Amino acid sequence: MAYETKTQVDTPHNIILEGRERLSISGVQDVERFDEEAVVVDTSKGMLIIKGSELHVEKLSLDSGDLSVQGQIQSLHYEEELREKGSLLSRLFK
Repeated sequence: MAYETKTQVDTPHNIILEGRERLSISGVQDVERFDEEAVVVDTSKGMLIIKGSELHVEKLSLDSGDLSVQGQIQSLHYEEELREKGSLLSRLFK
């Protein structure tokens, strides 16, 4: 029996914001969590945090990687991967 594993594929990632009330995102791999004030989405370009009020997930298709969110959108923020500080040489010789 074969099992299907989830692989990370670099799919196209686009964001369309219409009037700060409707957000369409492509390249969605997973939705980590959502409520009326925040939606946390794993995209092909990193973790995206959407903040606002009265947020509702209108459409979600992980097969096609599409997500639509409605509500009062206040901010979009990508979480950066934590990188170790210091010069390249100092990180190499630890």
